[in-house]
Amino acid sequence: MLMRIPSLLLVPFLVGTACTSDHVPRDPAEGAVSVPGPTGASVPLSALLDSLGVGLDALELHVDKSDRRLCVMRGTEALRCYAVVLGGSPEGDKRMQGDRRTPEGRFTFRDKYPHGEWHRFAWIDYPNAESRTRFERRRASGEIPADADIGGEIGIHGVPEGMDVLITTGVDWTLGCIAMRNADLDEVYALIIPGRTIVQIGP
Repeated sequence: MLMRIPSLLLVPFLVGTACTSDHVPRDPAEGAVSVPGPTGASVPLSALLDSLGVGLDALELHVDKSDRRLCVMRGTEALRCYAVVLGGSPEGDKRMQGDRRTPEGRFTFRDKYPHGEWHRFAWIDYPNAESRTRFERRRASGEIPADADIGGEIGIHGVPEGMDVLITTGVDWTLGCIAMRNADLDEVYALIIPGRTIVQIGP
């Protein structure tokens, strides 16, 4: 289930509603969220990791849905955080295909690759075993229809060239994926090792 973008005709509306969100930077020029001390955003992430002697296997990605942030973590330390937007119905775990929710849980990545429309795509391994267990429980309890599908094709991706406004306004618009500014995605994309890198998505 790949993402859909609002019509470009809606961009003035998105800009006009930017002040309705408390979760992301209000300034369209603002990208990575600074972290106090030597782990701030003043140097490229790759240079920061080199200076700290941090290998890729020591890193995890944490997505805080409430704060609309993706952070590169070393243990409990956030080395760098970035603004993101989510599925058009961002509250709660993904329950089934078509609900426009971003799944919650602990995942790895199936693959990553350049994408013609979304710059790059890092394919999260949703649904995993934990996701399927929750899905079957919800279906058995009647919380979702008996013929519901669990969905898939969830990932982290960018935006069409020159359309960072789709992130900086703070309006959630994907079908369940996590979207970032392209320059921010480039930094994160370089860290991802399919099958090994962990992404933790929390409420």
